[in-house]
Amino acid sequence: MSFTVAIVGRPNVGKSTLFNRLVGKKLALVDDTPGVTRDRRPGDAKLVDLRFRIIDTAGLEEAGPETLEGRMRAQTEKAIDEADLSLFVVDAKMGLTPVDQSLAEMLRRRGKPVVLVANKSEARGSDGGFYDAYTLGLGEPVPISAEHGQGMIDLRDAIVEAIGPEKAFGDDEDDEAITDIDVRFSDDEDEETEPAYDDTKPLRVAIVGRPNAGKSTLINRFLGEDRLLTGPEAGITRDSISVEWDWRGRTIKMFDTAGMRRKARVQEKLEKLSVADTLRAIRFAETVVIVFDATIPFEKQDLQIVDLVLREGRAAVLAFNKWDLVEDPQAVLADLREKTERLLPQARGIRAVPISGQTGYALDKLMQNIIDTDMVWNKRISTARLNRWLDGVQVQHPPPAVSGRRLKLKYMTQVKARPPAFMISCTRPDAVPESYLRYLINGLRADFQMPGVPVRIHLRAAENPFENKRKKR
Repeated sequence: MSFTVAIVGRPNVGKSTLFNRLVGKKLALVDDTPGVTRDRRPGDAKLVDLRFRIIDTAGLEEAGPETLEGRMRAQTEKAIDEADLSLFVVDAKMGLTPVDQSLAEMLRRRGKPVVLVANKSEARGSDGGFYDAYTLGLGEPVPISAEHGQGMIDLRDAIVEAIGPEKAFGDDEDDEAITDIDVRFSDDEDEETEPAYDDTKPLRVAIVGRPNAGKSTLINRFLGEDRLLTGPEAGITRDSISVEWDWRGRTIKMFDTAGMRRKARVQEKLEKLSVADTLRAIRFAETVVIVFDATIPFEKQDLQIVDLVLREGRAAVLAFNKWDLVEDPQAVLADLREKTERLLPQARGIRAVPISGQTGYALDKLMQNIIDTDMVWNKRISTARLNRWLDGVQVQHPPPAVSGRRLKLKYMTQVKARPPAFMISCTRPDAVPESYLRYLINGLRADFQMPGVPVRIHLRAAENPFENKRKKR
């Protein structure tokens, strides 16, 4: 991308709606509630013949630096400093406010190009607010409707004029670089023909957990900068925000997600949207890190989140965060190991790492466990080895007899990876008890070193070679 644009303005003027319009996807959450966006969200924008990197930002408000609003403002100011141009969005329908005036003054002090955008100009009675925008001293406002897509050509012309044709139509060498991933669309890779494990391709990792478990702090520590908004308040993160960096030569694309509370407690529409966004991030990721608060681990919601991740078929790693607050680490660690085995039997062997996002303790160990789990998740086993194994486990523990007839498991093959899934050809598949399937799954995990990832077995009736032959008369 040849240049970067930041969308700025006070809360609820339509910045995220304009962002979604320019990237062509519903990446950012949109709601009538002011202050939905809190973090910087980058994306790749297309506007007629322009291609550029765009950053959605939190609504700017006058607030002290220690408050949540003040920290959101600091994030927005970083985006303005990073960008080559700012789109200053005002609400033509509601008119100007003192906050708009102070923001205009702040943008003038920055000395960077600014395009004044009068959004919601399609509304009845918006003319007054449009003409008021001239008083900001930032040039002629561009009337648009982000929701309906009106005025986009005029906006394109204003951007070219403000930044200059040379920069606007410069080299697109970075077109291959993707700064954000659409978590609202499913992964379209062909999982049926998954190749051998490739440790050079980017690894997608989602960070999930209850509110205030320290997810954003953990990602900031990985990046080495305050990229994501953090604080003592629970539920700061609302959107699923992706960040990217290299770890030992491997590109990591990590998604910060909104905290997930119990379903009965989720009442507001906005929180429901945030949780739905988190679920899409889980489905799009390859490995999911479930962050526990080590001071109050294994709440009921923690167990439900782990179960959800495994049911979605993702590779999972547990991270017991805030380890710097634990008073007796050895005793607590032994207790966590016992509870993990007892409370998560469906995830036998799952990797668990005590960490501290605040101090950076054991983050390299966590990343190594993420890579190791992803390798297991991508594992493939040859058909010959599987059938030798199947013969052996049947000798050791034969399938039970049902209605006086012994079940026979005849043939086994792996049908897919990510997660590992196997097909067994047998007599009367509907009669194989769940207990015997668990025996097979546990055996696969132990004998082929597949701890902590979902393992699935599908049963299929053995084909009868005489079934379709008719008797000759």
